[in-house]
Amino acid sequence: MQTKTLSLHHIIKEPTIKKEKTPVLFMFHGYGSDENDLFSFAPELPEELFIISVRAPYPMQPYGNAWYAIYFDDTQGKFSDDKQAIESRDKIAGFIDEAVQAYQLDSQNVTLLGFSQGTILSYSVALSYPEKIKNVIALSGYLNEDILKQDYEKNDFAKLNIYCSHGSVDQVIPVDWARKAPIRFAELGITTNLNEFPVGHGVAPKNFYQFKEWLSARI
Repeated sequence: MQTKTLSLHHIIKEPTIKKEKTPVLFMFHGYGSDENDLFSFAPELPEELFIISVRAPYPMQPYGNAWYAIYFDDTQGKFSDDKQAIESRDKIAGFIDEAVQAYQLDSQNVTLLGFSQGTILSYSVALSYPEKIKNVIALSGYLNEDILKQDYEKNDFAKLNIYCSHGSVDQVIPVDWARKAPIRFAELGITTNLNEFPVGHGVAPKNFYQFKEWLSARI
């Protein structure tokens, strides 16, 4: 099957084990990266998955892409363009619907896998549109409540599963930021915990095998 032309550029891996309904996993890379980054995980993930790795919409110079701009300011330090982030949140939500229809996938079995900025967006999509998402694998990110849909806390999160992990010595996104997410999820009725690994801003092999096992039990 060839990659279809949809609203966001992406690459695909078809399942090698066919099911009557095909579960799908969407990958969302980090700031300054592209769709090839997380796609290296694809051959090791459950064989019944249709995998779609998505390129963020904002190109960077000299290379790479972003889901939203990050500014570096002498007075404010580092801060995010939340307006762009909200636009990307809704682009992703629309793209999920497009891709599910275009590739004839199971709309009730959608997993998001994000890294760093891709995790921040995965959280925002899942909490803003929980009816679209079954599972979230959140690697090295944090919850930015400023980019969630208004009144999101009124949504039904009963079917949403979230796996969170972070490097305990992450120099890009402090682990303290990541630790706040499971606390907020518990308030929303979503039970999860943060799995910490002794690495920086990356995914340790143990981390990969843990989330793979977690996912295998839920698709």
